[in-house]
Amino acid sequence: MSYKKSIAYSLKCLGVAFLILSLTGCPNRPGQITYTVKRISDGDTLAVTDSKGENFTVRFACIDAPEVPHSQKEKQSTKLVDKNQFKWGVKAQGRVQQLVKQGDRVTLTLTDTDRYGRKIGEVRLADNVFIQEVLVREGLALVNRPYLKNCPSAAIVEQAEAEAKKARRGIWSDRTFVAPWEYRRIK
Repeated sequence: MSYKKSIAYSLKCLGVAFLILSLTGCPNRPGQITYTVKRISDGDTLAVTDSKGENFTVRFACIDAPEVPHSQKEKQSTKLVDKNQFKWGVKAQGRVQQLVKQGDRVTLTLTDTDRYGRKIGEVRLADNVFIQEVLVREGLALVNRPYLKNCPSAAIVEQAEAEAKKARRGIWSDRTFVAPWEYRRIK
């Protein structure tokens, strides 16, 4: 094989390898299933519809966001722990509402189903923004470590949390904040 042919062959192989790597690293490849957002329930839950018109609820994998008040009693609570939890829960919900609107399309990487029948999944927007990473990086949600084994992007959310904690963003600036799982346990 001549030197020029050898170079040409090497460049072809390199090009093919680059193409394969770029396609496998891209979560929103053509042909990947997207879902239509019907409702933002709180800071870590969406209601979506698939292409067949089936509705289901998706709980965000990898993270746990603060709770939002669901009942009138919760909304009127004067307990400091409730007020604090709901303050951060409403902020997390608001941030999700800024990122994704009703009718938007999202890509899901479904990992499990929880005890309430909700699908568990990683959620990415059309521009490939990973919602869980944004929430954790901004200090509006925590990494849910007991469930990281089912989280394909565990390293990403753990890094985002380390950065938020170091910069004291969001909940990390609030010494009275109670983690959502602890809050639910004491309720």
